[in-house]
Amino acid sequence: SRRMNALKNWIKSPTGPTTTHFWGPVANWGFVGAALVDINKPRDMISGKMTTVMCVYSMLFMRFAWMVQPRNYLLFACHAANESAQVYQLGRFFGVVPEPPPPAAAPKATEETKEEGIKKVEKIVEEIQKKEEDKQEEAKKS
Repeated sequence: SRRMNALKNWIKSPTGPTTTHFWGPVANWGFVGAALVDINKPRDMISGKMTTVMCVYSMLFMRFAWMVQPRNYLLFACHAANESAQVYQLGRFFGVVPEPPPPAAAPKATEETKEEGIKKVEKIVEEIQKKEEDKQEEAKKS
């Protein structure tokens, strides 16, 4: 079939899964994942030196991925994503990107709010029961 031939051709191709053109970029997606996880960490945990190194590294490998023959689009995409994440981190490090406000703490439940909640739930239950009764009456009339 045509799909099987396409799969076989891709497997045997110079950028297929039997080459470093495939597995190198796949492994490098770990850098992107780590950068995305670090986005949620406090600003003071960002290493400015390491983030700068990662930016330069990804820029160099984006150029390499573009210049190498055959072009390695998977490697290029991986390093473009990493570059984006690292530049964002550098922005946070230098204070260019504002820190999001901490999430507001949920208000503590008091006896009053508990009672209000119970009353609301009871009212909803009563409304549902009333609708069910109305439906049953309609069914009896029909």
